[in-house]
Amino acid sequence: MIVVDTSVWIEFFKNHSSIFPKLKVHLERGEVIAAEPVFGELMQGVKNKRERTIISNYWHHLPKFSMDGIFFKAGEISGNNKWIAKGVGLIDSAILIYAKDRGCQVWTLDKKLLSIIPYKDRFSS
Repeated sequence: MIVVDTSVWIEFFKNHSSIFPKLKVHLERGEVIAAEPVFGELMQGVKNKRERTIISNYWHHLPKFSMDGIFFKAGEISGNNKWIAKGVGLIDSAILIYAKDRGCQVWTLDKKLLSIIPYKDRFSS
């Protein structure tokens, strides 16, 4: 399974030619899992009702796991590893821990987040 980061979703919704067809295939195969902080970030940036509806539909139809305790655990691990000094905040830390705890890979375009993701945990399209 793949946890798709906000940066990739944004390019998907922009119909970016290097992202859209690849993510579409993984969505059709049922290989994408939703992470609440990612969809929260997407909703925070909506510009109109159409965008809100599209993002809401993906959120409601994608599989997801509970995030109970993830932010606390992410804060603890991030603090121990000094991720904030590398420019990785709590939300990105939570996304990484969410994926790692569930044996998923993270698909991101965020260079700071990529800098802390072990190669085996990165999704490469």
